[in-house]
Amino acid sequence: MTNRKRLRTSGRTATATTAAAQSDFFDDLPDDLVVFILCKLSSSASSPSDLINVLITCKRLNRFGLHSLVLSKAGPGAFAIKAKNWSDSAHRFLKLCVSAGNIEACYTLGMIRFYCLQNRASGASLMAKAAMRCHTRALYSLAVIQFNGSGGSKKEKDLRAGVSLCARAAGLGHIDALRELGHCLQDGYGVRQNVSEGRRLIVQANAQELASVITSATWRSHQYQHFYACLTGLVSCPLLSDFGCNVPGPEVHPANRFMKEWFGSGRWLEDVGLRMCSHVGCGRPETRPHEFRRCSVCGTVNYCSRGCQALDWKLRHKVQCKPIERWLGVDGGGGGGGGGDGVEGGEGENVVGNNNMGY
Repeated sequence: MTNRKRLRTSGRTATATTAAAQSDFFDDLPDDLVVFILCKLSSSASSPSDLINVLITCKRLNRFGLHSLVLSKAGPGAFAIKAKNWSDSAHRFLKLCVSAGNIEACYTLGMIRFYCLQNRASGASLMAKAAMRCHTRALYSLAVIQFNGSGGSKKEKDLRAGVSLCARAAGLGHIDALRELGHCLQDGYGVRQNVSEGRRLIVQANAQELASVITSATWRSHQYQHFYACLTGLVSCPLLSDFGCNVPGPEVHPANRFMKEWFGSGRWLEDVGLRMCSHVGCGRPETRPHEFRRCSVCGTVNYCSRGCQALDWKLRHKVQCKPIERWLGVDGGGGGGGGGDGVEGGEGENVVGNNNMGY
């Protein structure tokens, strides 16, 4: 009898264990909890694969992964699509996120449409949609478009609109917009000239840049030590703008990385007489010949904005910029060495100086 009871008990235990193994505790989770977890995942995703791997796991995750709340919370990393992987499905995913009210998706898809797909009206509209919700990158990108007259003729430049957009972005903490606004005030570009106020804004941009670099994860321990030595006078050290390679460059936004990959080596642009912004983290191409300003000293680089010029000057161009003879008015015995201020080239060519003061 004892043996029979033991056998029955062991049989019931085995049955209970089998039933527990067959049950899926995931199915017992409330829907709102699953959506909450997916929102956290989409907002912190470092690449699109982080979200895609969830979508292909099971039907329930696929259904909730495409929930409007989850798509609205997706961060920039979820839209870091490589140009070689661009497809209709990627386009549809971005449009789903836009429909869900995701402002990062509005900005990213707006940049791709405006510059890569050459759908200027739709791209500008999407960026404006993000800008109306205080997206600083969208505000600054629209300012660059207004300053350059991108997508139209040179006559369509609107400097005052560019200054207004820069002021709005700067007020929300965008460092490049603050620097751009400072140069506009200093040079009287689109606004009444105010040199002292312009210099103050440029110094403020450097201070904000310093604060963001120090608090970033890329600022390593030896750089802390170097900076401390500079502050205490152990070594001579100029302002942050002159740090060069000691300061890590800002993280490139997925939209800029996509454009950089999309235009690749620039052969397509050269065939139609267009150039890309020389700042490695930008990726913006010209929408018409001679749209961007070029360096007045070497003439080998060109920039879509003062912000890109300042960043590239610190990271790379400061040690590469060398004057060439054609900028000194030597051709044909022409006099008047312009000191880098003269222009030689096609009609409408813009020239920008490489004075490193305030960069």
